[in-house]
Amino acid sequence: MVEPADDLRARALDALRGVIDPEIGLDVVELGLVYDVEVRGANVFVRMTMTTPACPMGESIVADADLQLRAVDGVDDVAVDLVWDPPWTPERMSPAAREMLGWRPR
Repeated sequence: MVEPADDLRARALDALRGVIDPEIGLDVVELGLVYDVEVRGANVFVRMTMTTPACPMGESIVADADLQLRAVDGVDDVAVDLVWDPPWTPERMSPAAREMLGWRPR
């Protein structure tokens, strides 16, 4: 049986797949930028990062994540926390994302 929080978490993750890093052209989930999605009641809390603290699109990506999550049925409130620890590394990307970018494991 799927618990309501698990269902909402899955739908929140699906919504985050609609947040595209415009410089790379891939979504933030495939890029491994989403560290955690927590659901408390109808509230969604996301911890995410950027590929670098100097990312010029960081604010835009966080705003898009907030917008996408607020559009999910059943979500009352959203908090997106931009974090830098642990630092992002290419190993966080999905295998499909690494392949699309032409990155091969060493």
